[in-house]
Amino acid sequence: MTSTTNPITAEALSATTLLRFATAGSVDDGKSTLVGRLLHDSKSVLTDQLEAVERASQSRGQEAPDLALLTDGLRAEREQGITIDVAYRYFATARRRFILADTPGHVQYTRNMVTGASTAELAVVLVDARNGVVEQTRRHAAVAALLRVPHVVLAVNKMDLVDYAEPVFAAIAEEFTSYAASLGVPDITAIPISALAGDNVVEPSAHMDWYGGPTVLEHLETVPVSHDLTGCLPRFPVQYVIRPQTAEHPDYRGYAGQIASGMFRVGDPVTVLPSGRTTTIAGIDALGSSVDTAWAPQSVTLLLADDLDVSRGDLIAPAGAAPAVTQDVRATVCHLHERPLRVGERVLLKHATRTVKAIVKELPYRIDLSHGLAHDNDPEHLEVNDIGAVVLRTAEPLPLDAYADSRLTGSFLLIDPADGTTLTAGMAGEAFAERASAAAAAADDEGWDF
Repeated sequence: MTSTTNPITAEALSATTLLRFATAGSVDDGKSTLVGRLLHDSKSVLTDQLEAVERASQSRGQEAPDLALLTDGLRAEREQGITIDVAYRYFATARRRFILADTPGHVQYTRNMVTGASTAELAVVLVDARNGVVEQTRRHAAVAALLRVPHVVLAVNKMDLVDYAEPVFAAIAEEFTSYAASLGVPDITAIPISALAGDNVVEPSAHMDWYGGPTVLEHLETVPVSHDLTGCLPRFPVQYVIRPQTAEHPDYRGYAGQIASGMFRVGDPVTVLPSGRTTTIAGIDALGSSVDTAWAPQSVTLLLADDLDVSRGDLIAPAGAAPAVTQDVRATVCHLHERPLRVGERVLLKHATRTVKAIVKELPYRIDLSHGLAHDNDPEHLEVNDIGAVVLRTAEPLPLDAYADSRLTGSFLLIDPADGTTLTAGMAGEAFAERASAAAAAADDEGWDF
């Protein structure tokens, strides 16, 4: 199989960083075309893939290859010319490796954007230069803020259809930046592009000499990304209890799992939650050998100095920095299921490796994104794709971090106990908790750069 990809050695790939990012935008804003252009112009498309796109485009009467077909893989997507499911693409340049989630633009697929952006470090929000910021643009900015995506790129697309006019771009960038900053998005970059023509996607545009900022790919390659979870508070959800009870290991009792964040060392004092019992780490086993230190996201087995009652779903954390344990959970949620979520509904709450019974006690408000961030107080229910607040009462105590402090141990799912269907994605704590003065002041000082 031949490829048009530039040769990148294994050594070069091992030295590059990884960026997870998601694309979002309204219907027909050109997300799939942008992704296709990004893959094509960065030489990340296999020859046979490009030939298949050319044949499909010709069969539809198009003279030039429709690069959107590189990502719209479902038959329904190609027939309707829309993106329905989240399409993941993996590609690399000499400077960085990428995992891209191309998410749908239709309002009924907001839940798909939540899925795609939940692990993203950057979100590219597209806006049609002719239409400007619309309700769905605000919705996608709000989802990015809720999920604490640290970097947002505003790609003002179809600049060729507005004669590459600088005032059009400036007005859209100012409106979006002000709105996103009010939500607490810490880093916003605006880039004028034409995905169809390739302007400012990979190569700088010859039509917009008034713009002196980076292209989309240049920004993706250089935006600061930190995967270092060792500086975060240590959290270890217990996945499995190991008790061989063999002649060789008659008294071995280890607690296996993946370190969610932080670093653990032999001798560290720890607390086991939700029981609250304290002990110290007596040993750490990793890959068949004993080690003194382990850090996220390693999978290890912890051995404790005392014989405590520890089981799957418990959380091991530093004795002096353990999360609060509660049965009353207040969270911001995005409802994912067609069946509405109502007060009084009994659900299962899955947090890390622990699943407990819970009941929906209150629905304090639903966010009405069609009117800024207006709250529809005390709604009767949350419909599919609704974003709102929920108060839950759990049958057992949960060691839950605030989502603003940890995207891993501050998130949870609500599940239908009857059939196991995922109903709702939850982020513990208040919505847009950081949108106050600090983020707004930073946006006022820095503005948007072009």
